[in-house]
Amino acid sequence: MIEINANTQKTFGEITETWNPVIGCNHQCAYCWAVRLARKLASMGVEPYSSNGFRPTLLPQRLNKRFRRGSTVFVCDMGDLFGDWVPEEWIRSIIDVVRGQPHVRFMFLTKNPNRYLRFGNEFPMNVVLAATIESNRDYGLSRAPKPSERIEAMKALKHPYKGVVVEPIIDFDDYFIRALMDIRPIFVYVGYDNYGCRLPEPPLSKTMILMATLREFTDVRTGTLRMAWYEFRDRDSFR
Repeated sequence: MIEINANTQKTFGEITETWNPVIGCNHQCAYCWAVRLARKLASMGVEPYSSNGFRPTLLPQRLNKRFRRGSTVFVCDMGDLFGDWVPEEWIRSIIDVVRGQPHVRFMFLTKNPNRYLRFGNEFPMNVVLAATIESNRDYGLSRAPKPSERIEAMKALKHPYKGVVVEPIIDFDDYFIRALMDIRPIFVYVGYDNYGCRLPEPPLSKTMILMATLREFTDVRTGTLRMAWYEFRDRDSFR
């Protein structure tokens, strides 16, 4: 089974399909959509979620997947392949598949980009290495490495094709813009929370300034752009 869901397609418009040879995550992010989807699929009896829930799991039968020439594949949108709990042999088995299909573009996304550094030059050139960095501030909404650690890891990463996902966007300091510039990503994706989690969001005006500045040096892609949830509340209070 290949999960292609509306959230993934909305976030990465150029993605043609997703591929989940490893599922599950232990970051326990307060706003995680994937764990909600996994629970829903489990309640419907859909494997492997009905058996394993959202526990990190290798599905070796999926390593035989071959993709159409010119495809862009999001790898492991239903988990974090580079979480510290994932065995290196799982990761290398996936990199081997990616290396064997140079006519296909693959994108990895993690909240633990420091682990990218451990694999050095093992990543082929048909890979985009991306990190979710919602802010430069640590609000304690996840067990993932702190945003400041993710920023430094992405700065240190020498791979030429890097991306940053600022979704769900969380309020940030002016330093955040400089930090994103220093990463030198080929794209930055920006979007607000879609699930009513009442996160500490920046006002929309601040986000628009961030995006305008980012466009001066990289491709900016957008998801949901709206006023912060409290801006709706404050606006309604004056009516």
